[in-house]
Amino acid sequence: MRIPESPDLSTFNYHLPDEKIAKHPLANRDDSKLLLYEKGHISDKIFREAPDFIDEDTTLFFNNTKVIPARIHFQKETGAQIEIFLLKPILPIPIISTAMESTDDVTWECMVGNLKRWKEETVLYSILNDGKQKIKLEATLVNRSERLVSFKWDNKDYSFAEIVDLAGQVPLPPYLNRAAEPEDKPRYQTVYSKEEGAVAAPTAGLHFTDQILEQLKEKGVKESFLTLHVSAGTFQPIKVDDAREHPMHSEQIEVTIETIKDIAGSKHVVAVGTTSMRSLESLYWFGVRLINGNEQFHIEKLELYQEGNLPSRTQVFQHICGWMTDKGIDKLSGSTEIFIMPGYQFKVCDGLFTNFHQPGSTLMLLVAAFIGEDWQKVYDHALQNDYRFLSYGDSSLLLP
Repeated sequence: MRIPESPDLSTFNYHLPDEKIAKHPLANRDDSKLLLYEKGHISDKIFREAPDFIDEDTTLFFNNTKVIPARIHFQKETGAQIEIFLLKPILPIPIISTAMESTDDVTWECMVGNLKRWKEETVLYSILNDGKQKIKLEATLVNRSERLVSFKWDNKDYSFAEIVDLAGQVPLPPYLNRAAEPEDKPRYQTVYSKEEGAVAAPTAGLHFTDQILEQLKEKGVKESFLTLHVSAGTFQPIKVDDAREHPMHSEQIEVTIETIKDIAGSKHVVAVGTTSMRSLESLYWFGVRLINGNEQFHIEKLELYQEGNLPSRTQVFQHICGWMTDKGIDKLSGSTEIFIMPGYQFKVCDGLFTNFHQPGSTLMLLVAAFIGEDWQKVYDHALQNDYRFLSYGDSSLLLP
């Protein structure tokens, strides 16, 4: 294994003026700009033109995770506000998709605002109303140091997903620096979102409409879906001098055998978003593990920097497919901490739809790994040509 040298992180801390950050979404998803980068050439398009630039022998891979309203507010009898931000389930099961379906008590790791004002013995209450009946939700701090919070509710006809939908607010990115508004509930969600569990949207997908998806289908472009539940760690800036020391967040992945077959049979693979790209590349390394006799699906941060005679994309995904078939598995679940930085040789992805990312973020390093030093040309062009940045901002299609 040869781990690349840490890039000069100061290079990636470009100046992003506040006025370039899109604080609200456009009225129409596909009105956003699209920066097309194709083999070093940059041109300015509108997102609704995107189907024109995707070859018919391409498969687009979408992340169908659904953002949950993870920000829940309680008020103590003293008047103090306690904000609980759901991070990941712990009990009765750490798998997000299953935890969201639970109708019994659940325990989650959380970020807690005003934590010092919340004592372990104090139970917080909130009365929820679904328009037909009232439901009492209770929250108890069960472990302060690990920020574990237990939730229970008095109507077991409701899953935790339904309780959160009644109690919570849209978890907008911190850099928007504003409270969630009614328009955010539908707009901070892709039109194809399905599997509940993300606390941040896979924002590259926010530009797609049902009409664009239909145009792609009519053209013969294949679509395939996987699930990576985006965690709050996606917003964590790199604060160390050596990028390799950055503590990468772990995120859960679920993928069906049909999607594995799609990857194995694809001529051109284009990831819709960095979360899809991280999932696809992680799946390759899981396949390498399988070939080497290791069935554990947890990809370590720097596991991807392996040298030697590595198998092809087709070989790896055919192997995963065969293993799943032999095991009688139709859905694969795992996790990844994969950290893609300059020096990584991509194994799966040929193209990427993505927004414009925060300075100094791990996603900036991913883009630089994918298109090389041209990332600076792309970002300079976007800054000079009034592109809107970050989650609600404009899009790019990168075809190196």
